[in-house]
Parts: sequence; structure tokens; C-alpha cells
Amino acid sequence: MDRLLTIMKRLRDPKTGCEWDVAQSFESIAPYTIEEAHEVADAIARGDLADLKDELGDLLLQVVFHAQIAEDQGHFAFADVVTTISDKMERRHPHIFGNATEGGHHLWEQIKAEERRAKAAGGTLDGVALGLPALMRADKLQKRAARVGFDWPDESGSRAKVDEELQEIAEAGPDTLEEEFGDLLFAVVNWARHKGIDADAALRAANRKFERRFRAMEVEGGERFAELDLDAKEALWQRVKHRDG
Repeated sequence: MDRLLTIMKRLRDPKTGCEWDVAQSFESIAPYTIEEAHEVADAIARGDLADLKDELGDLLLQVVFHAQIAEDQGHFAFADVVTTISDKMERRHPHIFGNATEGGHHLWEQIKAEERRAKAAGGTLDGVALGLPALMRADKLQKRAARVGFDWPDESGSRAKVDEELQEIAEAGPDTLEEEFGDLLFAVVNWARHKGIDADAALRAANRKFERRFRAMEVEGGERFAELDLDAKEALWQRVKHRDG
């Protein structure tokens, strides 16, 4: 860890460092941080542990980079980041590190809620990060609203909302079509949540399945795959789908 911190400090040195690294800011680095987190998730999904080791290093570098920028600006250093997360983990596990006699997820959520109140976070939805993937953020917003009773009592309400949004898309004009599609996606996330399904994980799995089947279509179609008409491509798709199960 000391070696990595030293490397980043040298890269950020305004006189002898790397021109690109010196020029970066929190804002310019943030997209890379998000990208690296997704690449960690991708390595896990593929079961590639060698790649996971590499991607975790890339993600750790992002933390070190942000901490070094903060230190350069006189805000905090990497050691403060470590202290903060260590304190938080001990505080949120009082049954392990404190005197509480019970633990579990309900206690974790209770402590998080108390922390938000202590920060004087004004509303129920405060603290849901803007940078989250849209499906994941929709799910988190809905769960926050549900904590204060703003939720369908069962899945029938969320299912009916999907039908309602589909009808509104059918009736929408060009100026409102994008908005209505957003409402539909939000409603589908809500329905998935009531079904106990992680919508973001479900879509990632669907992406992987489509990619796997499409690649198989290309192989079976051969070099002239792109020239096949739609009926021929559909026949290939159905054969691949049947084999894929």
C-alpha cells in the first residue's frame, strides 16, 4: 500500500510528475472510477479470478487517486479515508465490535438511518448517489420511498402501473415519448422489486445471454451472415436459442 501511495504522489507532483495525472480533478476521474467498478463486476460475472485481481487493483488505484487529489487540495489524505471506513464498519456492527446483543441487516439499516439523521439529511431520498446506473438508482429511490410507506401494498399495483405506462407510450406524442419510456422503465424496476428481483442484475444477465446467442448466430451464419435477410437471421436465432436452452 505504501508503494502505491508513493507512486501516486510522484505522479501528481506538479514539478516532476506526469502531466496527465497532475491535470486531473475529482470530476475528470469520476467516470474512470465508475468504469473500473463495472469492470470488477464483469470479471466476477465471468468467473475470471485472474482478471478480478487486476481489476481490483485498478479500482484501488481510483481510490488512491481521489485521495491524493484531496490531499493536494488540503482536504484529507488516504489515511483519513481508511480511518473513516474503519470507524463506520465498527459502528455499524455493534454486535461484533461493541456491546449489542443482536445484529443483522435490520440493525445495519437502522444505524444507517440514524447516521443520515445525524448528518441532517433533509429528505428520505437524500444520499442516493446521482452517479449510480439508472436501474440501480431507480431501485434505491423506490426502496427509500417504501421505508416511509410510499409503496404498493403488493405486486398487483406495480404490475398495473406497467400496463398504464405502456398505454401512455402508445398515446404519447414525439415531445413526451422519451419521458414516457422513462416512466415505463421506472415502473418495471418497481415491479421487479416487488418480485424480489434485482432489475439491474436481471438486465446484465439478459445482455450476456443476447451476446452469447448473437455470437453463436454469427458463427453459424458464416462469413456472409450480415448479408442474410431478416427471415434467415431469425431462423438462425431460433436454432441457437433452442440449443442454448
